Amino acid sequence: MWAFFARDPVKDFNYDILPETQETSGIWTLHRGKRKTGGEPVSVFVYEVSTGTEEQTQLAKAAFKRMKTLRHPNILAYVDGLETEKSLYLVTEQVTPLAAHLKAQSDRGGSGDLEMSWGLHQIVKALSFLVNDCHLLHNNLGIWSVFVDRAGEWKLGGLDHMTPENEDASTSLPSAKAVHSDMDKYDPPESPNGGEKWAGDVWRLGCLIWEVFNGPLPRTSSLRSLGKIPKALVPHYCELVGANARARPNPARFLQNCRAPGGFLSNSFVESNLFLEEIQIKDPAEKHQFFQDLSENLDSFPEDFCKHKVLPQLLTAFEFGNAGAVVLTPLFKVGKFLSAEEYQQKIIPVIVKMFSSTDRAMRIRLLQQMEQFIQYLNDAAVNSQIFPHVVHGFTDTNPAIREQTVKSMLLLAPKLNESNVNQELMRHFARLQARDEQGPIRCNTTVCLGKIAPYLNAGTRQRVLISAFSRATKDPFPASRAAGVLGFAATHNYYSVTESAARVLPTLCTLTVDPDKNVRDQAFKAIKSFLTKLETVSEDPTKLAEIEKDVMSSAQPAGAAASWAGWAVTGVSSLTSKLIRTGPGAEVGGPADNTPVAAGTASPRTGNPVTDGVPVGSEVKPPPASMTLPFASGLAIQSDSLKVTEKDEEPIGDRWDDEDWGSLEVGDGWSAEPAGDWGAEESWQSVGGSPAGLSKAELAKKKREERRKELEAKRAERKAAKGPLKLGARKLD
Repeated sequence: MWAFFARDPVKDFNYDILPETQETSGIWTLHRGKRKTGGEPVSVFVYEVSTGTEEQTQLAKAAFKRMKTLRHPNILAYVDGLETEKSLYLVTEQVTPLAAHLKAQSDRGGSGDLEMSWGLHQIVKALSFLVNDCHLLHNNLGIWSVFVDRAGEWKLGGLDHMTPENEDASTSLPSAKAVHSDMDKYDPPESPNGGEKWAGDVWRLGCLIWEVFNGPLPRTSSLRSLGKIPKALVPHYCELVGANARARPNPARFLQNCRAPGGFLSNSFVESNLFLEEIQIKDPAEKHQFFQDLSENLDSFPEDFCKHKVLPQLLTAFEFGNAGAVVLTPLFKVGKFLSAEEYQQKIIPVIVKMFSSTDRAMRIRLLQQMEQFIQYLNDAAVNSQIFPHVVHGFTDTNPAIREQTVKSMLLLAPKLNESNVNQELMRHFARLQARDEQGPIRCNTTVCLGKIAPYLNAGTRQRVLISAFSRATKDPFPASRAAGVLGFAATHNYYSVTESAARVLPTLCTLTVDPDKNVRDQAFKAIKSFLTKLETVSEDPTKLAEIEKDVMSSAQPAGAAASWAGWAVTGVSSLTSKLIRTGPGAEVGGPADNTPVAAGTASPRTGNPVTDGVPVGSEVKPPPASMTLPFASGLAIQSDSLKVTEKDEEPIGDRWDDEDWGSLEVGDGWSAEPAGDWGAEESWQSVGGSPAGLSKAELAKKKREERRKELEAKRAERKAAKGPLKLGARKLD
């Protein structure tokens, strides 16, 4: 039992003090620490009774008591404490002394005026709270009593000498200069009761401002030299250190004067901080406008402030405030300051949740900015939580969302599992390429298919590529036909010599008489490339195995396609950097203009060069450098008009049930089966023959004729059911 009472309470203290983290802070020693149970970082102020004087012990106990009872956002936050006969332990939020913080900032290039302005705003606000609301005098204000937390927020501490404004002198605590002899230079020139109650604290505030901008104060007379104090702050600083104690402003009035237009505390950084402090009581319209403006201001804000203050507010606004898509741009800007681990913990869970949103503006902005966070997404989350929601964009009624969904596949494909990329994705691509009314979307589908070809397995490539690119060459939109040609050229290494001769070249040869010159030019270049391949094998049959080494190769893992033909990685840094635009009168939502695009914009010759060619006999010559494939675009995105209706949220399978794929023009590589019944295995299968000796085109034509006759017969039946028209039943004008 006696052992229980003899236990050292320090051993049961819930915090560990980290070694070699000691700094002097007045009569206290500041240590870094952490909670034993959760590991949260804290700061621990320690006072050893044995090393201090009686006056210092009195001050330490008074500060300990004040810290437990004072609560204000700008005053150092008390977390826990322990008082024993030997020592006092004061646990607070994790902070750094202001002097050490300014030195670290100076080593990194110095603190900007924005950070200084907000820090001074916080200290003056804390001082105003003590003087006007609590009727307390700090009596110890200086650079040694200010601390900075992880977000760069300045906190007022050093409450050792704090007293009530009307306290009896006999019971008052020892003054700062009585404990520290070098504090004389910070004392005001007048007698203790020579002015307003706040005169002494306001004078020391002036000393703090001088030291923040100029470094340690050598003597009292140095206050007359302004040094590096900003011009906007000079007149207000002079009021603080004026000789007339009664003319020194109340901290609240000083704050008001500095916040006036043109004042040092009147800037976007201070305004943003003040808004964030009151964001919970702001109207939704005010929040929306704030987050819109925040994106432009973040570039000039301190990094720590963005990470530890702005980011939590952005996450809270999305989680509980229904802020919507407006938080995405600032969220991704702040994300650039995070480490990979922090990004994974704080932002990825929110992004995954955002993909399930029915807000169209949210969905399209996520797709547009996917390149900023795709590297932080793991494959499991992409396949199970993101891709199932993204595929709804393929059948969205808004063409802008369909277009952006197609482009996003370039980034998602490396992370998709075999089932999603070889079956589900191919099913949607087949439907878009054949049935979408927008020419640029059909073109982009072909482009994206060529870019993700390395991630398809050998069976899917054999079944899909030639049929899909052949279909594209018959598209009425010229850019789509050019995309089909370039798709053949860029994926030439996936075709056997037999396929090149029997299926690819015949398709390309028909395009040498295409109405569009750009298509003809690309067709001739592609034909030469494939002929070079055939000539190489003809002259040296031993090279057949080397030339066809990629035909049956397995799908490449993520990142392995970087060495593939150059055009396969164009657009990764900016998917919309190269655009093929429709005519200037194209409208969003209407059918795409399938006429040739304007000169200078329709040419698909832009992009990164592919591997340079070499003479015949040494290596197969790849596609020419000009045969690169950009994404097409022509769809203006109006995010404000992207409203979700019940019609927009139809399930994918319900939108295509009554579509008749037999009504399409059928040629080589086209399928006449209904889209709703297609699986990934059937989507782009070419048909080598058909019953009764008919080609697929003839079968489709026959089916359309039968359908037309059936409709005419039904129309005749309805007309007969109405009976003959009666004379006189209709008046003639």
